[in-house]
Amino acid sequence: MIKSPIQKVTNNLQYRAIGIVNGVYNPHDKEQLNRGTLIDDKGQKIETVVLGKALSLIRKYIDLKKSYFWIVYPKNKNTQNLHLQISGVWDPYELNEIGKENSKKNTLEVLDELNLSDNYFSIRGELVYINTKKKEFIIKICSSKQSNKLKNNNFKLVIVGELSLDILRNFLSLEVVREGTTLRMVKCEVVEEFLSKK
Repeated sequence: MIKSPIQKVTNNLQYRAIGIVNGVYNPHDKEQLNRGTLIDDKGQKIETVVLGKALSLIRKYIDLKKSYFWIVYPKNKNTQNLHLQISGVWDPYELNEIGKENSKKNTLEVLDELNLSDNYFSIRGELVYINTKKKEFIIKICSSKQSNKLKNNNFKLVIVGELSLDILRNFLSLEVVREGTTLRMVKCEVVEEFLSKK
């Protein structure tokens, strides 16, 4: 059984912002692997940092000249400046133990069977702002239930898409795709209405 790079939610009101992006990670400094750029198959460069838990994996198993499917957390300040944090690498063959019957499928086929694709993101959080003119909105994501009150652990993502003002302040589950340095909504589901009335 191949482990999905994006696990199913364990709680209906689980906040998250996680995605999978195929590309070559190019560190700014070969001695300091934690900062660099991720270059996708179209040559698009995205500023990227590697989180601690992924650093040892990169040092031991990753050939930095090759392209991999990276498990990433997205951050942005507007729709044009996407920044990624690498939390892991998804490789169903090299880094997982799977049966021989699956080894003929390419990685994109395996992703498709998991209902995922390259540049797919799962975003879950509170809808806090809608700009109807620019056709974009902001989702607030909290790192954990306890951190909901701590500002440092909360962050906001700007996503391109049209949503009704009627669902402002609701908790949403979004399917999002990356287009260049932009996150664009593909599908939206209201998980809970009027999560917080401010």
